[in-house]
Amino acid sequence: MQATVIGLDLGGTAIKLGQFTREGDCLGQLQVATPQPASPEAVLGAIAKAVAELDPRGSSLALGLGTPGPADAAGRVARVAINLAGWQNVPVADVLEQQTGRPTVLANDANCAGLGEAWLGAGRDVQNLILLTLGTGVGGAIILDGQLFVGRQGTAGELGLMTLNPDGPPCNSGNQGSLEQYASVQAIRRETGLEPHELAANAEAGDEGAIAYWQQYGRRLGAGLASLVYVLTPEAILLGGGIAAAAPLFLEATKTELQRRVLPSSRDGLSLRLAELGNRAGMVGAARLAWQLLAKTSS
Repeated sequence: MQATVIGLDLGGTAIKLGQFTREGDCLGQLQVATPQPASPEAVLGAIAKAVAELDPRGSSLALGLGTPGPADAAGRVARVAINLAGWQNVPVADVLEQQTGRPTVLANDANCAGLGEAWLGAGRDVQNLILLTLGTGVGGAIILDGQLFVGRQGTAGELGLMTLNPDGPPCNSGNQGSLEQYASVQAIRRETGLEPHELAANAEAGDEGAIAYWQQYGRRLGAGLASLVYVLTPEAILLGGGIAAAAPLFLEATKTELQRRVLPSSRDGLSLRLAELGNRAGMVGAARLAWQLLAKTSS
């Protein structure tokens, strides 16, 4: 029997899980509803039950879990979970290890998405990359030398919260003029009154105002990415999330802005790519996290 781990992606409405080999083959997957209200006890109980359903023989060696919020640096405690009630410093790994009998590790869902893309997606040929998820907010992940970088306390990689304009719109983080305020679904709604797909359809139909907006969007995104490139000099920047579907309307403007703002020595060989795994990325990355946990504990 092939060795496997289970990767889980915890969302506000659904929990996705898959059973993965060391090579990344998915041998089975399952999706269950997130309990409502989504208390830690209810959610962790549902996860344990789903794991037993996906792997009734108990053969999978470890669990990896992506959560909608920061984990501690050791990948054991969910410090906060966005849109889930009552999640403050929940000892997720301890509880799931007790309920399932398997070693468990967790990370922020955007970090898991980055790890998934680095393993089986658009970043599989590089060791150093940035993932930016352009959605309701702007999330991010940093992969250095093939490993997820989470910083001293587990909260590094909040790429959407860096300042783009010190006098810009207020951000939920307490910052002002963050990249998220110019590159998220919320930003597009605020500035145009439209959903991104509506704005994209208008641009594709030849609306000059919509075309100009997407060009501006690309320039702003490029300006934000320029700061990240100077700090991290990645081999690739991956763009995911719902807004990335409109990439043909803004990607060239983003590339041009990067070339204008970043010294050639800092962007040598840099490629700008679209993420490939879609909404599977978090589950895939969580499985990768589980394999890395096993590698650490066996070494």
